[in-house]
Amino acid sequence: MENSRLEQQRRLRKSRKKRMKLAGAASAVVLVCAAVWLGQELLRDSADSNSPTVASVAPVQTAGGGGGSPSVQATQSPKLSPSPSAAASGAGAGVGVPPVSTTIPGKSTTSPSVPSSGAGDKVSMAFTGDVIFAGNVETILKTNGYDYPYREIAELLQKPDFTIANLETPITTRGDQQQKQYTYRSSPDALPAFKAAGFDIVNLANNHILDYGQDGLLDTIKALDAKEILHTGAGKNLEEAYRPVIVEKNGIKIAFLGFSHKVPDNSWKAGKNQPGTTQLYDPKQAIKTIEETRDKADLVVVMAHWGEEKAEKPLDEHRKMARSFIDAGADLIVGTHPHVLQGLEHYQGKWIAYSLGNFLFTTNDHAPSWETAVLQAECGKDGGCGLTLAPLWNQYAHLKKMEEADAQKLFQRLEKVSYGTGIGADGRVSAK
Repeated sequence: MENSRLEQQRRLRKSRKKRMKLAGAASAVVLVCAAVWLGQELLRDSADSNSPTVASVAPVQTAGGGGGSPSVQATQSPKLSPSPSAAASGAGAGVGVPPVSTTIPGKSTTSPSVPSSGAGDKVSMAFTGDVIFAGNVETILKTNGYDYPYREIAELLQKPDFTIANLETPITTRGDQQQKQYTYRSSPDALPAFKAAGFDIVNLANNHILDYGQDGLLDTIKALDAKEILHTGAGKNLEEAYRPVIVEKNGIKIAFLGFSHKVPDNSWKAGKNQPGTTQLYDPKQAIKTIEETRDKADLVVVMAHWGEEKAEKPLDEHRKMARSFIDAGADLIVGTHPHVLQGLEHYQGKWIAYSLGNFLFTTNDHAPSWETAVLQAECGKDGGCGLTLAPLWNQYAHLKKMEEADAQKLFQRLEKVSYGTGIGADGRVSAK
């Protein structure tokens, strides 16, 4: 009997020790989880402290429109207005107007995977080609939802600090249709999904922005302002058309300018009291604007609407013009209008992308116009930029990533029509 009691006590002690070990292990797990949570909170606080300072940010909301619910979301920015430093700068670039200068809340703290341009902080940008929401594109959007074009490529547009497009259509429901071969007019209903997809800035210097006259242009400016999408290259007068947009991220100021070498007639050109676009038929004003903007920003980006439609290579005239822009102080030049991708050029340590082709444009049977790319740029305060091409198909108002084999064929073709430039298998652009 005594032995039985001793054995029972021994078993109880053993069971108690086992429970204590289990309790200790559970406590350790709790401590580890708490440490991980605390570390994440510290990292989040650190990331928040590096974010641009803004007055207020509205809750995340889904942009509506069309025949379906958008699947992309974006945080609404507060009302954008010139910063104190911009207001204090006095005369503006080229024509005596202060540049639009603002800080936009970053869409992500992660930059695209592109070559580094040097030490220090960077700003990431994504550029696309021509965009319209009219014609057969409008029919497709009304059927599938205004977010339909962006559903498979949301990360490419939302991940960079700034995403930029050439908006080649007025956003209006009124105006006088101009007498020209092709005219476009897009509904304001397309803008919420466009903004939610990640677009921050548009170039208006092109040969379609006044397809419905000055009323159409003024409506476009009003619609873009209402959605807090910044714009350059056209305006209510000469001063506004040549005024740069200047944004700031990670302590780096980036200026955007838009110029067009495709102006249907003189009535489209901005005047002292006339709404219209910038022009490059006499590039002196553009060069002067670049020179003056150089002193107001760390990076100067020029968006040029030029070239021959469907041509593989730029005109010699435009190569010469691009180099003169870099000599004047531009750090990066991005072209549009040919509706096909063209090559790149490396000049004086700076990059020229002559045409990004169509991004969201009318459907046609010209196969090269179905190829496009998002040009990813990561730039430093010193003006150096690393570039990567993200190749896409753009058929029937829907963007999707290219398969590996198609991407390699595209890179090889683009390298052949580029100047002193190599394009790696991963799309990275390098100087030869």
